[in-house]
Amino acid sequence: MKFNSKYIGKAAVVAIMPLMLSSCLKDKPFPLYGDKGATVINYTWAETADSLQTATYTNYISANGNYFKQDNGGNTNYNYWPQAHTLDVFTDAYQRTNNDIYKQRMKSLLNGTRITNGNKYPNEYYDDMEWLALAALRAYEVTNDNDYLDAANILWTDIKTGVNDNQGGGIAWRKSQLDYKNTPANAPAIIFACRLYRLKNNAADLTLAKQLYAWMKTTLVDPATGIIWDGINGNHDGQISKNKFTYNQGVYMGAALELYNVTKDASYLDDAMRNASATIVDTDISPGGLLKSEGQGDGGLFKAILVRYLTEVIQSPDIAPSNKDAYVKFLKYNAQTLFNKGIGRPAMTVSPDWKSAPQGTIDLTTQISGVTMIEMAAKLHKAGLL
Repeated sequence: MKFNSKYIGKAAVVAIMPLMLSSCLKDKPFPLYGDKGATVINYTWAETADSLQTATYTNYISANGNYFKQDNGGNTNYNYWPQAHTLDVFTDAYQRTNNDIYKQRMKSLLNGTRITNGNKYPNEYYDDMEWLALAALRAYEVTNDNDYLDAANILWTDIKTGVNDNQGGGIAWRKSQLDYKNTPANAPAIIFACRLYRLKNNAADLTLAKQLYAWMKTTLVDPATGIIWDGINGNHDGQISKNKFTYNQGVYMGAALELYNVTKDASYLDDAMRNASATIVDTDISPGGLLKSEGQGDGGLFKAILVRYLTEVIQSPDIAPSNKDAYVKFLKYNAQTLFNKGIGRPAMTVSPDWKSAPQGTIDLTTQISGVTMIEMAAKLHKAGLL
């Protein structure tokens, strides 16, 4: 379906005016070059988020309205895990606007995911189920609709079957490979367990969160840097995969933060800040201060997860001010770069490389990363932080 330009709103409005040098240096996260006045861009975060939301819904919704398609170029394949992050961005928009259209889209997506998944919520992959459990629990807290809580509880019961002693502990990646453990199957479970504990006060959830975290920190965190690696025993050799993916950093700092929130044990907060501080300067993860492109497909969604949980770290009242300032500047640079260079207008498509214009077909995963970044920028702007 062709995108309707009436939804662009103010997203591409650019106001040009001279600035005093002191103002430029204060507002820009990178040096200014030349001796002429710099252009000033009107970063319309909320309006741009609205435009991206509309384009995403219009261009990715399936013909039956139950799920969001693999891409905007005619591939109608269903992929389970991006549905959860699409639910998350609808929840972001509902919180930001209080517009019931997003509430309707949230509920349709929850029901549609169950229907498309064979009239059930669980699937083969523990990490997939954790993403949906997290999104459903968050939607419940925003709407108080028990259908979301029921879905989250069903998923949590299934997720816990992945806990075993292979590799010393942790949750498996998938049901058919119980001896492979990785960050994406453990950190989101910790976040969920802490949030459910906060809601229901079931001590077993907090106990499990602590156990999973202790295993993960001992097994997968680089002790020299605080960066978290991907997994262990993926090739049945007991070796650690030391790949550094953006989303792993996001869920690890998110897990540490949630444990701090429910325990007030400062060591967890220290872990979150150590990882966040390492992430924003790691040349493999964010060369030049910009989150790397991880391509499309699954990798297209990775940046969304990092920026979501780094935003939550920023919003913690107990983060050291110097750290908070550094994290805000990092996200500001990423959001501004995406706004200026990585969004195709008027179609409102998102590039996997936020410093380059999108080309050709764009996967849902890639699109959702861009929507998430702009929604987080709108949230931080509203809070007076961006």
